[in-house]
Amino acid sequence: MPNLRLPLAAALLLSSQAFAADPPDVQLAAIADAVDPQALHATIEKLVGFGTRHTLSDTVSETRGIGAARRWTKARFEAISRECGGCLEIVTPAQNITGKRAPNGVEIVDVVAIQRGTGDPGRVVAITGHIDSRVTDVMDATHDAPGANDDASGTAAVLESARILSKRRFAATIVYGVLTGEEQGLYGGKVLADYAKAQGWRVEADLNNDIVGNSHGQDGVNQNDVVRVFSEGTKALETPEQASKRRYNGGELDSPSRNLARFVAGLADRHLVNFRVNMVYRTDRYGRGGDQVEFLQHGYPALRLTEPHEDYRNEHQDLRTENGVRFGDTIDRVDFDYLAQVTRLNAITLAALANAPAPVQGVQIGGAVTTDTVMTWTPQPGVAQYRVWWRDTTAPQWQHSRSYAANVDPGHAVLRNVDLDDFFFGVSAVSADGWESPVTFPGDAGSF
Repeated sequence: MPNLRLPLAAALLLSSQAFAADPPDVQLAAIADAVDPQALHATIEKLVGFGTRHTLSDTVSETRGIGAARRWTKARFEAISRECGGCLEIVTPAQNITGKRAPNGVEIVDVVAIQRGTGDPGRVVAITGHIDSRVTDVMDATHDAPGANDDASGTAAVLESARILSKRRFAATIVYGVLTGEEQGLYGGKVLADYAKAQGWRVEADLNNDIVGNSHGQDGVNQNDVVRVFSEGTKALETPEQASKRRYNGGELDSPSRNLARFVAGLADRHLVNFRVNMVYRTDRYGRGGDQVEFLQHGYPALRLTEPHEDYRNEHQDLRTENGVRFGDTIDRVDFDYLAQVTRLNAITLAALANAPAPVQGVQIGGAVTTDTVMTWTPQPGVAQYRVWWRDTTAPQWQHSRSYAANVDPGHAVLRNVDLDDFFFGVSAVSADGWESPVTFPGDAGSF
């Protein structure tokens, strides 16, 4: 009898082709369903077991310190890659850094898995979390710093997303980044953003997950159905000339990062059960930061995802009990069902972005002193239709849309009797199989 078993690579190809035949909502539902809270628990348990993962801690030991944690992460990515027939390329970009919190210098090493796109591999969407941990004294590299929530939770979301999405194929490249050095100065974000720039990647999005595993706040509020998504309002690299035009015509609420946040919020509303996004119109929390900041400084759209009610008794604390209050970032403080929801949101967002056409380029707007609004943009391959969006200038989400076939008067639309002065506008691209890009706001303020 003939052997009917297919080689792994061939089986994966057929499997991905079957996935691709499903409509977007079916694919996203399957991706969300695949997230396993037990896998997230296993990852955090392993990371906590390294004692401390402080950036300045031991790099030689096989059982303790940042070096052991990074090597385990690399091995985990390699195991995931074997399961998908070698679909992940694992790289470890590194830089020697000296700074206020690393006065004697330290090698910052990121562990990164790259899932190359099948259609436009130069276009990149990324998910990141930082693996390093700390206690009260940011320079204390010896005492136990479990870092279960800050930020083993983010690392777990990255690894679980890689496990699930590596079983499928996407047009764009997905990058899974486990970063080092966040607590010492956002160095891991810089290393990966520098690497992206050197590789010539066109980074469309970075989803930075930092403190995403606790649903019980210090304020006494327990909330497991929402995640905060922080996004910058104006581009970090905006020039004075661009700022002047933006101040006059608008765009403070429509940077690529802000429209990426709207995209994420829409996915949560449509595809997740009892889970929503609280959009926060800031780059990060007051006086604090995350690795997404370095992506923004490089001109890449980026978001920070964080739980809605933090417990500061768990963050950056020595393990101790004072007056009956326990301090420390331990694994028992992590709500794994909540972390699974955050991970689902990340995974479906990466899939939706990587399947969709690239964000529309060259979007411009006209129609002053007329009753019509005229939108123009640069036509691009792989697009079946474009959707022109508009909303009240005080509305947080896009409210109205009109679709235009890509093969009819491409790159041009006229909204009759829709007054340019009264609304904000944008354009998205839709593929033949129904995947849609984030909305691009006109001009420099909104360009991806």
